[in-house]
Amino acid sequence: MPPAVPPAERTILHVDLDAFYASVEQRDDPTLLGKPVVVGGHSKRGVVCAASYEARRFGVRSAMPMVKALSLCPQAVVLPPRISYYAEISAAFFAILADHSPLVEGLSLDEAFVDVTAMQRLFGSGPEVAARIKALVRQQLNLVASVGVAPNKFLAKIGSDLQKPDGLVVIKRDEILSFLHPLPVGRLWGVGKVTENALGSFGIQTIGDVAATPVDFLAARIGRGLATHLAALSRGEDDRPVVPGREAVSISHEDTFDSDERCLTTLSAGLLMQADRVAERLRRQNLRARVVVLKVKYGNHKLVTRRRTLSLPTADGQTLGKAAADLLRNVPGISQLGVRLTGVGAAGLQLATQSCSEPTQGQLTLFAPPPTTGPAAVAVQAREKGERLGQTLDSIRDRFGGGSIMRALALDGAPATTRETFGRHAPHDEP
Repeated sequence: MPPAVPPAERTILHVDLDAFYASVEQRDDPTLLGKPVVVGGHSKRGVVCAASYEARRFGVRSAMPMVKALSLCPQAVVLPPRISYYAEISAAFFAILADHSPLVEGLSLDEAFVDVTAMQRLFGSGPEVAARIKALVRQQLNLVASVGVAPNKFLAKIGSDLQKPDGLVVIKRDEILSFLHPLPVGRLWGVGKVTENALGSFGIQTIGDVAATPVDFLAARIGRGLATHLAALSRGEDDRPVVPGREAVSISHEDTFDSDERCLTTLSAGLLMQADRVAERLRRQNLRARVVVLKVKYGNHKLVTRRRTLSLPTADGQTLGKAAADLLRNVPGISQLGVRLTGVGAAGLQLATQSCSEPTQGQLTLFAPPPTTGPAAVAVQAREKGERLGQTLDSIRDRFGGGSIMRALALDGAPATTRETFGRHAPHDEP
């Protein structure tokens, strides 16, 4: 009887596209190569979604107010985000990852964990798989990825961050402590600026300092749960599995106004534009939404949300926008406080091919055919008409550009700063 083959050591990759949004813009426009590129809202209230490495040399970072970014780097080229386009590129990126393992856990459009433990006989060792993925990303997408290779997710994530751009860091099991302990304590998950400052006041500066500090001492100062968590990480312990198939649970689009808006008509028109953007992304992902979510941030930064469940799931922008505008009419204080930001979200997502033609009322079976008479049939026909119109608009924009056609309500101009999100997979471009 042949000897048993020992199980492969757990091997996790963290793959991260470097400066994703900005790199895509530089890739598509070679005149931007070597220039500081900032993707985000170009207004006094805009924020940075992404910054090229040329811009980062000036201190520009994601989530930074655009005013501050331009004060640090006045020569920056500022471009609006194209989230739907980035999502298409992201799909190709995830297809490359899926070719190397069925265990791919997406964290955002541009990063994911990949468990290659069981795939090493097919593709080689973890570092070999990482190098192969990096090469394919460069060949097929003309983009650059950094990869960390380690026995767990925590270490792999740190590894991918350390040698950006175009990094490949391998952390072997017998090197974990020597790798971790010199790093600053801020590298630990769960340590933000407040906790980092608190630990620093106790003389704890590095991960090694955390490992050398009794848990009871930490617990008395930062709480038992966080102390236990940080102590385990300081030893390089993280047994969380890679969880594949985490799809977005919502899609949304937000706009920030240059100045507080008090006109209900103007705000409602903006909601329709936002709903169109959300509906476009629903259609491109073959999804429909059952729930519409309205987000309003007043001039004093107070945030309110409202939501409505639709009688029929849809990917029609006009239906989503009308529901959002109806919700807006019941939001108090708009004329008094002014509105700084509005957003439209779609939740309760389901595949458009799923049998969902019936309204929520009634007891039709899952595989029932669409109704042919009565109010339900009228609702289905209206949805299909709206979605067909949307698909036509999608085709026009694909051919002639995103601004080639818009609703007449949009002719007065869109708000200056936009941000789109994909539920759990919100846009991310740091570090």
